[in-house]
Amino acid sequence: MNFLAHSYLSFGQDEVLIGNFAADFIKGKEIQQFQGDILAGILLHRAIDSFTDSHPLVRAGQSYLRPRFRHYSSVITDIFFDYFLAKNWDRYSSIPLETFVIQTYGIIESHLNLLPPRFQEMFFWMKSQNWLLNYREIEGIQRTLNGLSRRASFDSKMNEAPEVLLEKEMEFELIFFAFFEDLETFASGKLKEIQRTHGRH
Repeated sequence: MNFLAHSYLSFGQDEVLIGNFAADFIKGKEIQQFQGDILAGILLHRAIDSFTDSHPLVRAGQSYLRPRFRHYSSVITDIFFDYFLAKNWDRYSSIPLETFVIQTYGIIESHLNLLPPRFQEMFFWMKSQNWLLNYREIEGIQRTLNGLSRRASFDSKMNEAPEVLLEKEMEFELIFFAFFEDLETFASGKLKEIQRTHGRH
């Protein structure tokens, strides 16, 4: 899953959000710097990604992408799912998306000094360009995929993925709704398990 989904799946817990949001930027032994609910968020993020990668509905969605985008299909699917979450936000939260995004940026910014410099650099651009809110528009997804395509080591063609989203939007949305219900149930239970194992603080 991508940034908006990981934020939502932190279940209103600020320190969990920090770890869940930044986990991809915390490598190897860097995880030893974190404890309590920030550590729980990092571990939750990794569990969410593993659950997502192995879920049959996600693989079904990736089947539309794999012939054209190959191993980049999983990255594209994550971004598509943030689009559907943002687009259907009122279905999942009573807090307006605009408010949730502002709160999320504020929580991350107040703990930014704890996080790796490479995350801090990315977050500057995320906030200034308001990525989280812009995920709800095809144009925002296009900008995100354009950036990923430029940074990819190979000719990923990720910038062309919104064409597939437009062609198969109904199919992808149905997959998202069914999958995200499973994911939310899994993530809620997994977070409680992690917090019992590692302690909340």
